[in-house]
Amino acid sequence: MAEVFCIGTILGASGFPKPELCAKFAFVAGDGWDIIEGEDSGQTQVDVPGEDDRYTVWSHPVDVHYTTKTIAGWPKLIFQVYHQDMFGRNELYGYGFVHVPTTPGTHHLDVVTWRPAGSFTDQVWAYFLGATPQLKSLDLIHNPSDRFRLQTVAMGKIHLQLSVIVKGFEKHGVQL
Repeated sequence: MAEVFCIGTILGASGFPKPELCAKFAFVAGDGWDIIEGEDSGQTQVDVPGEDDRYTVWSHPVDVHYTTKTIAGWPKLIFQVYHQDMFGRNELYGYGFVHVPTTPGTHHLDVVTWRPAGSFTDQVWAYFLGATPQLKSLDLIHNPSDRFRLQTVAMGKIHLQLSVIVKGFEKHGVQL
């Protein structure tokens, strides 16, 4: 069987309206991909930077080891970013995803995020109460089938460093 190791760090985020952020993340892979070691999902801590600092720092580690019999369904990393207000409430700030690079080595990746815009009423609720519209199915984050119908608002970026190690693909005639 072929193997893929993903080791890295979710460094932080920038470009969001407010800096008190945390992120939920998950690796998503197709059928035929099995996790041997590591956690395929998790959540960062909430970073509260100084008044003048608009960059959120997480430095959260990721480490997952896959085996596979196919290259179909190559892993992706999906994110949900939340802002925590002074009352401890979490408001959705964005969704985003990135494909795990297919080339071995260390990669610096920026994940562009977005959130659903919703109707005018939803936007008024979001402004006064922090109740932003959310997706009913998280599959829309990484699956493009119905995403084109959504009206979205661009949010900030998540920055990560991911090292990819591949093993055993050449035995099956796949060169990465």
